[in-house]
Amino acid sequence: EAVSGAQLIAQALRAQNIEYMFGIVGIPVTEIAIAAQAVGIKYVGMRNEQAACYAASAVGYLTGRPGVCLVVSGPGFLHTLGGMANATINCWPLIVIGGSSDRNQETMGAFQEFPQVEAGRLYNKLSVRPSSLEVIPAVIEKAVRTSMYGRPGSCYIDIPGDFVNLQVNKSSVKYTECCLPPPISLAEHSAVSKAASVIAFSQQPLLIIGKGAAYSHAENNIRKLVDLCGLPFLPTPMAKGVVPDNHPNCVAAARSTALQHADVIILLGARLNWILHFGLPPRYRQDVKVIQIDICAEELGNNVRPSATLLGDINAVTEQLLEEFNRRSWKYPSNSEWWQKLREKIKNNEERSKGLALQKSLPMNYYTVFHHIRELIPKDCILVSEGANTMDIGRTMLPNFYPRQRLDAGTFGTMGVGLGFAIAAAMVARDRTPGRRVVCIEGDSAFGFSGMEVETICRYNLPILIIVVNNNGIYTGLDANSWEEMLKFGDPATCVPPVSLLPNAHYEKIMSAFGGKGYFVKTPEELQNALKASVTDKQTPSLINVMIDPQSERKKQEFPWLTRSNL
Repeated sequence: EAVSGAQLIAQALRAQNIEYMFGIVGIPVTEIAIAAQAVGIKYVGMRNEQAACYAASAVGYLTGRPGVCLVVSGPGFLHTLGGMANATINCWPLIVIGGSSDRNQETMGAFQEFPQVEAGRLYNKLSVRPSSLEVIPAVIEKAVRTSMYGRPGSCYIDIPGDFVNLQVNKSSVKYTECCLPPPISLAEHSAVSKAASVIAFSQQPLLIIGKGAAYSHAENNIRKLVDLCGLPFLPTPMAKGVVPDNHPNCVAAARSTALQHADVIILLGARLNWILHFGLPPRYRQDVKVIQIDICAEELGNNVRPSATLLGDINAVTEQLLEEFNRRSWKYPSNSEWWQKLREKIKNNEERSKGLALQKSLPMNYYTVFHHIRELIPKDCILVSEGANTMDIGRTMLPNFYPRQRLDAGTFGTMGVGLGFAIAAAMVARDRTPGRRVVCIEGDSAFGFSGMEVETICRYNLPILIIVVNNNGIYTGLDANSWEEMLKFGDPATCVPPVSLLPNAHYEKIMSAFGGKGYFVKTPEELQNALKASVTDKQTPSLINVMIDPQSERKKQEFPWLTRSNL
């Protein structure tokens, strides 16, 4: 019995428990998408390969099993590089399958000919082309396994165009079973007891929870550790919700103070990169002791020489620490000077934010907008956020109560991820947690990167709520009057500031164009009404375009997470 290359690929993906495929079809991969649907894989046709790749990568983070991005050769493949790099740098499993030119036309200047396997090596853990139809299942098993094992990342599989419709006898195919779940490694016992001793002798401890902890589903053990030891904790942006943001030990509102004065820092699946200011002075004490817990040996010792290194699965190693502290019965005192200092700072910062949120002036500022969003969106919604000020202020103002329910620009600081992430989250939620809403909060500039994916959202009837926080630009913009004045000076290309976008752009009309609901709001009342209507309607996608003060910025160095140069 004969089987085609396209069928082999689809069957092999299904055998590896792959559930979702995102892409844009065309020569030579259309048949692969059709075959995937035939075996029960859900296929979502996107409008840009970049967004498709972001979507597939988010599935990997949300489910622990890679999503697949399917693209055509040449330019189609090249448009996925952003998604592959973003997945690998965020440590998320992803599979990209790219068509490539027919083998018998190589070096001849074939249609969309490009050295895709070589190009893929920079962005992927594995970049490979099966040598024959017979080995396709084995290659797919290896790619899926590689994407998930160790530190997760992206893997690329190159499929020559002539493989897709080529047929081979089933009996000669090397079929493989589903790969085993990733093995779980534990830290050495001596490292665990050393770490516990360092923590027990600390005066000003701080636990930093990273998205590696969220990915390893370590929430129950980490909550137990926080409660057992009474430790102050700080989540990185995508680790918000591993322990709920409203937990009394959360010190996110005193981030700078916590980092600057901690004498012992425990890193749970977080890296000392730019997001954590590399662990170096002046942001940290010169003599800070760092305890590093990571799945990747090569990460240990980066930028700061650690006092203890615990190599292993975050959830399993946290359990080891729990056992150790259960034996020692040590608890950090909640009435310490350190706690008093942190609580005072939290109170001050929260009052400043509150003051800004309650300003009555129009146009609204970021804080007012986020205040109303926070009051009205469901507590268990999945928050997708991207932008400059929109993402920064939103991170501090919008709480997360559950793990893996915040997706943002991530370690790579990627703009354009929002709608792809939202589509992936909505697909996964529909299957696993029906009724859970996805709320996608975008800066107006960030929305522009993948705005046409609104059509995808409407086509698949995903009830996503998109909120565009619109300040007419990148960082800051111009109001309509200033814009008109500016144009009097001549050609916009020579006189309009590079950060400006068109004032009062009606992004909500993109949503209504495809059958969703669009709202244009300028006041807190209009915002509240639009939010209530969108949250109540659980069937229809909607977009709320919120006009804010073009000069509204976050309060000065309130959370000096990012300086301009980092974006």
